[in-house]
Amino acid sequence: MNEGDGLQLSPGTGQEPSEAVSAIDGESTRQMLELIDRIQDRNQGELDDAAIMAISDACCVSPEYVRVTANRVQQGRRQDLKHKLKSISLALDPQDRRFVMSGLLGSTCALMTVLQAVTGDQYAVFGTLGLIGLGSALWNVALSQTARVATFSGAIFGLLFFISRSVFSMALHADLAFESVWLVPFVLGGALGGLVLQNVVAANRQRLGLKDPVQERQELLRQLVDLQERLREGEQSLTFLSLDIVGSTKMKEVADPLSVEFTFTEYHKFVEYAAHKFGGRVHSTAGDGVTCAFSDPQAAYQSARFIQAGLVELNTLRNKIGVPIQLRAGIHSGAVVAPHGQDVTKINFAHVIDVASHLQKLSPPGGIAVSEAAAAQLVGGPRAVSDHVVEAEGYRMYVWQQRRIVPEAVSEHEGPPLSTPPKAPPFELGPST
Repeated sequence: MNEGDGLQLSPGTGQEPSEAVSAIDGESTRQMLELIDRIQDRNQGELDDAAIMAISDACCVSPEYVRVTANRVQQGRRQDLKHKLKSISLALDPQDRRFVMSGLLGSTCALMTVLQAVTGDQYAVFGTLGLIGLGSALWNVALSQTARVATFSGAIFGLLFFISRSVFSMALHADLAFESVWLVPFVLGGALGGLVLQNVVAANRQRLGLKDPVQERQELLRQLVDLQERLREGEQSLTFLSLDIVGSTKMKEVADPLSVEFTFTEYHKFVEYAAHKFGGRVHSTAGDGVTCAFSDPQAAYQSARFIQAGLVELNTLRNKIGVPIQLRAGIHSGAVVAPHGQDVTKINFAHVIDVASHLQKLSPPGGIAVSEAAAAQLVGGPRAVSDHVVEAEGYRMYVWQQRRIVPEAVSEHEGPPLSTPPKAPPFELGPST
């Protein structure tokens, strides 16, 4: 991690926690993503309109938000052409999708009609395809949820059929001229046909073996409630400690690779030992950064203090680089859902981890930034960390800061380290990464 300009933070003003730290919206989004993932896994990656509306009701978010999120989730996966087209289709509102399908089928039927006239269609290929397109258009209109949508869908089919037939006839030199006055009957006929079909199908849904939309939605809601209950079984409150070395890039530049490998390996062993000592475990590592998971904030805070204090011995006895290791630390608590309710190392995208990582970046070198949520659960409360709340980039935190700089590391060619006791300003947070 490279050093940059310092960041001066002022004590908080007593305002409510910002939206960035609030777990209300994040909880709804997390549940929505879990439900989308579960339903897509169950349905081979498909998510229909009824499922989208049910997720919207269950998570108290708009259907449009569910559509956009589901579409982005699908885009992040490798898909064949069929599923890509399905994702694009489901990203549209059901009403708009029906209108688009009516237009496409109208143009398709017109093209088949023109090709049939131009080629003679000896084997009835284009005639058959045209009938299939017409049947699909009738089915598309008949399944409309409201008479209004069915009327407009039928009108769009008639309009696009007439226009496309004229355009294709001109392009392919087919002798299928139509007077422009016929446009109105085509549109009105399509609208009337759509209205009649929709009413007939709506009155005979049970006979036709079609599911009632209201009942289907209620059934999906019941399934979603069951899924939410199962998801909550794996929900647990955890505290994450995020650690990173200050200026690690420069440290590696001035030392030989073997010394770097030895020193950083010893550092990771030390962090792992400190996490286990207070009942935690290493959750993940990324470069020089380490994230540890604990069952409660007190254990995470004690481990962080132990690690910061233990750097004196680490730098004196096991640091072969010649530059002392300094750490930034961030702590945050929140609810997470672990697969099977137990394996925390499988949690990779929880909001609580992101907040802990961001607080770590705002922490001063040698300091520990504890979120307001985590500090409130410590023995002694936030005062166990600091007397003042600090605000930065929308986050409210309490910052513990080392009162002296860690001793210089002993390289292979240097003598004993010299201690330097000056105190650091209590609320001047160090370089952000």
